[in-house]
Amino acid sequence: MDPEYRSPDVLRIAFSVVLALSAIVANAQRADHSADAGMMQQVHQAVSLAEHGDKQQAMGIAESLLSRDPTFVPALKLKAMLLEESGQDTIAATIYERALTLAPTDPDLLLKVGIFKLTSGNVGQAIQDLQRCVKHDPEDADAYYYLAQAYHRNGQDDLALGAIRKSLKIAPKNPSVWQKYGELLCGTGDCESGMRWLVKAQNADAALPRLDYDIAAADFQLMDIAGAAQHASREVENHPEDLNALQLLAASDVKLGQWQESESTFNRILAAKPDDVESLLGLGQSEVELKKYPEAIERLQKVLRLDPTRLLAHFYLSRAYAAMGRTEEAAHEAALHQLMMEQATFVRSTANEERENAIKSKAQAMLASGNENAALHLYQESFKGSSATLADAYVFLGKTYLFMGQTEDGLRCLHHAVKLQPNVRGAHTYEGILALKNGDLSQAEKEFQAELDNDPSYQLAIAEMGEVRYHQERWTDAAELLARSKTRTPELLYMLCDSYFRMKNVPEADLNAEVMAAYARNKPAIMQGLIDLLNRNGQSELAKRLAF
Repeated sequence: MDPEYRSPDVLRIAFSVVLALSAIVANAQRADHSADAGMMQQVHQAVSLAEHGDKQQAMGIAESLLSRDPTFVPALKLKAMLLEESGQDTIAATIYERALTLAPTDPDLLLKVGIFKLTSGNVGQAIQDLQRCVKHDPEDADAYYYLAQAYHRNGQDDLALGAIRKSLKIAPKNPSVWQKYGELLCGTGDCESGMRWLVKAQNADAALPRLDYDIAAADFQLMDIAGAAQHASREVENHPEDLNALQLLAASDVKLGQWQESESTFNRILAAKPDDVESLLGLGQSEVELKKYPEAIERLQKVLRLDPTRLLAHFYLSRAYAAMGRTEEAAHEAALHQLMMEQATFVRSTANEERENAIKSKAQAMLASGNENAALHLYQESFKGSSATLADAYVFLGKTYLFMGQTEDGLRCLHHAVKLQPNVRGAHTYEGILALKNGDLSQAEKEFQAELDNDPSYQLAIAEMGEVRYHQERWTDAAELLARSKTRTPELLYMLCDSYFRMKNVPEADLNAEVMAAYARNKPAIMQGLIDLLNRNGQSELAKRLAF
């Protein structure tokens, strides 16, 4: 089992295999009053043998019992526990699951199966099993402990904190629970409180698994970089193959300007993960600082081959080229970095968009079934506590309907949003996008202008007005608007490049073509359109370079 999921001090998990067996057998005996007394006596004998180190003979008894009755749950538990203790986790998990089908309300089995589901990455099923476990045994601190981990991995941090607090209430003196509580508090932004619990756990048991890593991560968030480096180094010393600890150590060394140390650590990570982009970028930066410019250039070029959107790679490439006297290449990389940085920093907060994406599929299902009120309520609940208004909710419904092809309902919701709040963001823009899709440039221009009258800086409306100008073949206006929008949408960047070519502004066209290629790398049809555009305008060398 992954050490991340072990909790050596958490109640039943803390017991030796013998004590755990005894507890499980006792529970099984209470749950199965019809169990043959002789068979149960043999189970107790097997537990005694395991207690005295004879696990082989204990396994033999379990096998013998199962040959007589393959559905005898205490024997299945016994066998699974012995297999787990011997490191045969996969087989043990299969047997626990088989036993659970025979005893579906058994808290021990629900806990065991839930933990195995969690460690195998099946987080959703783990949550269900662990929820059932605490339902049948509300005093099980273990189950709440692992349920907290499952919620955390599922992005449900509020529920994770609730679960770990229940574990803490049941086991208030448990250092492992303190550690997990501290980790979750840090993960939800309350790092100062989290650090207090982590230090408390450290004072009680400094040998807890991953405790140094958790403290290092907390130090890093609290900007105690020296402390982060110290604890991360200790974690790496104890677990040299822990890539997360190595990455945290390397990041700390970079912050401290310890370039030789960071170079060494990044190389250790890359030995295990040769194409890890973050580590390649960190190593490239370290090599620039160590004046190993040819090595840095090779490294940073690989970063951009793997992920062309890494704008910092252009920054460090520019520095490396400049140090080697390659001024033209340095200027080019600096220009790419500046353009991509402007795009990145101009983009408004995506928090609302991320919230909408989280409920998009559920809202679509509700609207498809005719349950508009439920979709409206879903949006309001998701945005509770934010500045979103009822009009914003109707804009969301409107654009969702349009995405689903239900034009009449989409327009109805967008019009209602404007009626509720005339300056609501997005309503005119999405109606304009529909008009543009239908080829009605005049109506599209009218809607985009109405949006810009409300908010002259609305990026999406500026970009879409640029598209209108492009279709009107007003190349200068199109280029000005599309460039001002700082769009990263490949289709719009294509229009920007084409507009620049038609204006005979080849340097700007080429520069934006490189940026477009970065954002269109996973869209082969759009990339092919860019390559054709470059070839038509005599930029075959650039086309050939971007094609790879």
